[in-house]
Amino acid sequence: MSRGLAWLASFRLRILFRSAFLLLALAVVTMAVTVLQEEKQRSYDTYQASFAKTKEQIAARLRHPAGQLALLNPPRSAEQATPLRPVVLPFSSIDFDDQNKVRHAVEMAGCLVQYRNYGSLCVAIGNNPWAGGFIYAAGTFASETLVPHRIGDEFLDGAHRLRVAVSLRGETYRWLAPFEPLGGNSRPRGEGTRGRFTGYVELDDRDYTGQKPVKEFRGWVWQSGTCLDAADETDGCQKKSFFSLRLPIEVLSQALLQGKRPPWPPPDLDQFQVRIEVLPPGDAPALFDSNEEGAVPPFSLNDLTSLLLPGETLSIRKVVAGKDVEIAYLTGQDEALDPSSPLLTRLIRKLPVETYDAPVELVDEVATPLGSYQIVLRGDARSVNKTLSAVATRVSWFVGAMLLAIVVAWGVIEAGIIRRIARLTRRASDLSRSVQTTGGLNRFDLADLRGRDELGILANCLNDLLRRVKEDAERERIRAEQEKDQWHAVGHEIMSPLQSLLVLHGDADDPSHRYISRMQQAVRILYGSASPSEAFQTSAIEVQAIDLAEFLRHVADNAGVANLSCDPGDRPVPARADEYALEDVFTHVLKNAERCRRPGTPITMTLETSDTAATVSIHNVGEPIADELLERIFEYGVSDQIDSGANGNRGQGLFVAKTYMAKMGGTIFASNTEEGVSFVLTLQRVRSGAGRM
Repeated sequence: MSRGLAWLASFRLRILFRSAFLLLALAVVTMAVTVLQEEKQRSYDTYQASFAKTKEQIAARLRHPAGQLALLNPPRSAEQATPLRPVVLPFSSIDFDDQNKVRHAVEMAGCLVQYRNYGSLCVAIGNNPWAGGFIYAAGTFASETLVPHRIGDEFLDGAHRLRVAVSLRGETYRWLAPFEPLGGNSRPRGEGTRGRFTGYVELDDRDYTGQKPVKEFRGWVWQSGTCLDAADETDGCQKKSFFSLRLPIEVLSQALLQGKRPPWPPPDLDQFQVRIEVLPPGDAPALFDSNEEGAVPPFSLNDLTSLLLPGETLSIRKVVAGKDVEIAYLTGQDEALDPSSPLLTRLIRKLPVETYDAPVELVDEVATPLGSYQIVLRGDARSVNKTLSAVATRVSWFVGAMLLAIVVAWGVIEAGIIRRIARLTRRASDLSRSVQTTGGLNRFDLADLRGRDELGILANCLNDLLRRVKEDAERERIRAEQEKDQWHAVGHEIMSPLQSLLVLHGDADDPSHRYISRMQQAVRILYGSASPSEAFQTSAIEVQAIDLAEFLRHVADNAGVANLSCDPGDRPVPARADEYALEDVFTHVLKNAERCRRPGTPITMTLETSDTAATVSIHNVGEPIADELLERIFEYGVSDQIDSGANGNRGQGLFVAKTYMAKMGGTIFASNTEEGVSFVLTLQRVRSGAGRM
């Protein structure tokens, strides 16, 4: 009877939990419907307010100089940032001889096309009664200190220069404009440079002897005196320059100076193409190219699409001779909404709110120097239903999650505790068998059983105890390996001088030969097979100036390597190194070369120098190193010999060589040649004085 009552009590508890979660689910559904009804009313009200705000934002943008620039230059059907085409600016004229005025004008107009590496460019068209029609450009680029053109030099390649090309109406104008400083070349460090670009008609043969500059070509440049990278204080650091140009276009000038004034701006303005390149001294690639891919165009009317919601349209019309001419028609992009449930969509439509079924429309007008423009914004508040339907569909997943929570809660109450006890018992048994068979704690993980109840506290204590036991065993293993590493490092470093002593006492009848051989054997047994990488990396060396040529002759005479040739030259080569560490480096590399060379072939050491470095190449004839090991061969424990461990080669010598070279400020790398392998060692030279470049 008591057992049946216990079962009945458990059953009543299940009913209680199921009923509680079912009521909670019903409450969530009711709350979701209520929230949707309130959200629909709020969204409809908010849409009306935001629609008027959107119109004001569009009008404010179009009244800004950047917006007026977009109105004066409607987007083409396939708008691209490059190649650049001149635009009409919302200013009557620009004083391009004044840096501040030009910079302020182009930045306010927002006509700059942005490029990588601090590059930007604005190309516009203008006219005046004296010069007629012309094209002017302003922008920025980054370069080293500008190199000027020397007066009298018939070639312009030795200076920073602009290459300008303008194509229109079947004609192409090309100019090459070298940089010429104003006020002399000598300026205090940190002060900017001001100069001009003198334009010449570009020639194919690059010889400008007797050529005169184009009188109407005017160009100015201002280079900042500070480096773009504040941490770079060298003379060759990158600096930002701002330039402005006025390009004489004969076709435009003649048209404007004729008796009958042509339409302005030209109706074929979108067919004009302008390319400006900033060339460094010499034949290096251009520092800046206006045709470079990846340019970011300025603000255009198409950018207003981001302000439009789905279902909204924007029409921009220009008033010409009393008639409205539409120059742009934009529609709000449909958002990629999540799939919505048809049932929820019908529910939202039936929710009682004050609807706005009629489309709304707002009109405004923007005045520019070239005429007035009318903007017409249309929208439809019914588009709010689509957004609400998608949101409701996402919310419905929370209802499903609550229903799933009921099943999960029932499963936890039904079997959660029993399963935890079963898992704890099973894992304890497995752990006991592991200790009896392997003697180690290979498998134990009780983290998922820990908690604040009695069973969780027991699992937590047992888990901490086993973790501490395993940590103690791991520390003991690490200590034993570190001790083995120490003996290994000591033994390996003793082997190099012992090898040299063995060469000096090579005669088998020499008593020293026997003792040295015994010492080598004892060291081999002593240092084992562990890695001493940390010992070498923390070692300290003393770097000083040594004669590398004399050092190589000494190594060649005492290395004990047969058929070793050395060509250090007759002149001393001072370099920065630690003599003893460098001798260890050459010993390890030569030992590796001797082991890998073909029998009877020589090993060569050659010395090459430059103004700042000395390079020693050690070459042996033999099998090449596998490509995947060319870099890894300098890692500790890596060897290209399959039987390296059996022959006593632990992959340590080249690791020691690279570690010591790095500490001396040098480098070492290996490369395969047609006949074998070369190891190239580079050290910094010691110079008595700094010469002129």
